[in-house]
Amino acid sequence: MARIYPELQKACQFYPAIDNHAHPILADQHRDRFEFEGLISEAQGSALTVDAVHTLACKRAVPQLNAILRIQNPTWDAIKAVRSQLRYDDLCNIFMHPTVTGIQCMLLDDGLGGVEEFSERYTWHDRFATSPTKRIVRVEIVAEGILKSLLKPHLATSSFDTATSIFQSFNIAFIASLDDNATDNSVVGFKSIACYRTGLDVAPEADSEESILMSLRDVLKMYQETGTIRLAHKALNDHILRMTFGVAGKCGKPVQFHTGLGDNDITLNRSSPSHLQAVIKAFPKTLFVLLHSSYPFTREAGYLAAVYSNVFLDFGEVFPFVSGPGQRAIIRQVLELCPTNKILWSTDGHWWPESYYLGSIQARQALYDVLSESVALGELLEDEAVSIVQNALFHNSNKLYKLSLEPNMAIFERK
Repeated sequence: MARIYPELQKACQFYPAIDNHAHPILADQHRDRFEFEGLISEAQGSALTVDAVHTLACKRAVPQLNAILRIQNPTWDAIKAVRSQLRYDDLCNIFMHPTVTGIQCMLLDDGLGGVEEFSERYTWHDRFATSPTKRIVRVEIVAEGILKSLLKPHLATSSFDTATSIFQSFNIAFIASLDDNATDNSVVGFKSIACYRTGLDVAPEADSEESILMSLRDVLKMYQETGTIRLAHKALNDHILRMTFGVAGKCGKPVQFHTGLGDNDITLNRSSPSHLQAVIKAFPKTLFVLLHSSYPFTREAGYLAAVYSNVFLDFGEVFPFVSGPGQRAIIRQVLELCPTNKILWSTDGHWWPESYYLGSIQARQALYDVLSESVALGELLEDEAVSIVQNALFHNSNKLYKLSLEPNMAIFERK
C-alpha cells in the first residue's frame, strides 16, 4: 500500500491557488451556446460531438462531476441532462465556489472569440474568488480593433496608396494601447495567439517595411471583401509582437503564448515553443509564459525554462483534456528540467463552470501523485514537495504578475 504523506496531501488539496490563465464563462442566456463536449476536448465537429465522449478524459470526468451532482446512474448524457435543469447561478456556485476549487485569484484572457457576445465580464467572476480578478490582454485582438477603425474609411476605395500612412497611424495607436495597458492595474499581462495565426517562429528582427505594407494591403482587401479582419499575415503579426515585447519588457508584465495543445486551427509542428527561442534570446527583458504545458512539446518547454531566465512554464489545459496517466506524465516531464520556481498553474477555464472545477481537482491530484512518488523514492523531502506545490499553485504567479497577494488560508472554510 502506498504511503500517505499528510502535509503534502494537505498542500495539494487545500492550498489557495492563483489561476494564471483562464477565460470568462458563458452568460446565463447563452449557457447552451457551445457543445458541452468542449469541456473535455479541443476537437470540433463530429470529432467533438461523436468521438470525444470515448476518450479516457471524458470517462474520468463523469464520476468527478457526479461527486457534485450526485446522480444515481451517472453517464455523460445524464450529466448533461441534470446540469441543464439547474438554475445557472446554482450551477456556477456548486462548481466554481472557492471552497470547491481553492482558487483565490483568476487572471482572465477576455479576448477569446465569443467572449464579447456570449460571456460574463471579467469582474463578474470576482464572486468565485477571494481576490479581485485581473485581465490578460490578447494583443492580436487589440491590433485587429485598431486596424478596423483605421481601415473603415477606405472600404469603398480600391487604392492602397494610403497603406503607409495607415501603417504609421497604426503603430502610434497600438503602442499607445500597449502603454495604457502597461499602466492599468487591472491588467497583469499580455497574451499572443501567434500559434493559431502564423506559427511560433516569430522573427526577432524587423521585416522590411514593404513586406509589412504588403500584409497590410492584404488585410484591407480582406476587410473590403468580407467585412472582417483576422490577422494571419506573418510580417505584420511579427511586427505587432515585437512592439509588444518592447513595451512588456519595459513595464515588466509577462507575455503569455499559446503553445501546443489547441484545436485543429493550429499547425501542430509550428506550435512547439522551441520556435520561440530566437525571440526569447533577442528580448531578454521580456518575460515569456509558455501556456498549456506546451503539450505534446512539454520537454521542449521545460528546456527553455531551464536555460533562459525570462521563460516560465504553465502546466494548464491538460486538465481535463488529457487522461490521468497522461497528466502525471506531463508533470513529470515539466519537472525533469524546469526549475520549480518557474512553474505556474492554470485551469484554462472557459465557457462552462465545470471547467474550473475539473481543472482544479485534477491538477491537485496529479501534483500529489507525482510528488509523493519522489518523496517515497527519497528524491525529495516531504517539506520540499510541499514547498513546490505552494509555489506552483500560488507564489510563483503571485511574484511573476506582481499581484502582492497573501494566501488566504481560510479559503476552504468560507461558505
